[in-house]
Amino acid sequence: MTIGLVSVLMSVKNCEENVYNSVESILNQTYENFEFLIVDDASTDNTLKILNKFKDKRIKVFANKTNIGLTKSLNYLIKKSKGQFIARQDADDVSLPKRFEKQLNFLKKDNIKICTTRAIIKNSSRKIPAFSFYIPKKIIIRYKNPFIHGTLLMEKDLLNKMGNYDENFYYSQDYDLFFKLIQSKYLIKTLKEPLYVLNTTNNISTNKKQEQQYFADCVKSRKVPNL
Repeated sequence: MTIGLVSVLMSVKNCEENVYNSVESILNQTYENFEFLIVDDASTDNTLKILNKFKDKRIKVFANKTNIGLTKSLNYLIKKSKGQFIARQDADDVSLPKRFEKQLNFLKKDNIKICTTRAIIKNSSRKIPAFSFYIPKKIIIRYKNPFIHGTLLMEKDLLNKMGNYDENFYYSQDYDLFFKLIQSKYLIKTLKEPLYVLNTTNNISTNKKQEQQYFADCVKSRKVPNL
């Protein structure tokens, strides 16, 4: 483990239209002590070619021979990571330049191990979470995931302690992780300031609604999904 190093994890499949801007948003962070681990999950478009064009030494690109899904891909990257902290980034979203700087300061100031941020919906001025931001997370998490996975920043040791992502959850792996963290009495705070631009069109959440709902229901009922 390298103290102070942030290991940024991204799994991507067929995101040639958005992945360049997403990667650039990490490279433009004001906090520069990070490694950026990206796995291409068997894309059939030009995503991998775009990724391989980046020459920044902090980027490490891996390629799955077959599609294994987000959960297993993230666990693979966690094992490859060297940082004290794990950060997430989704391939069709954008992080604002001071995201890592402000999140790390927030962790230090509040003496906590995990935080997320609010986001702005792409091509709008709408912030999320909206009203639910003000509801205690231990209440709202019983009904839905109150956190934006792509904004996650947490200590790697704690993620390892939780067993990383549960590979029984092909979808909603983040909801499962957040649920278990809150059950285990860990405090997860969300910065009020939006530091992330979230794409809500033509993504997993919109294209796989039924599957997402099934796995989310398993989280809420604490059942192991039937894969």
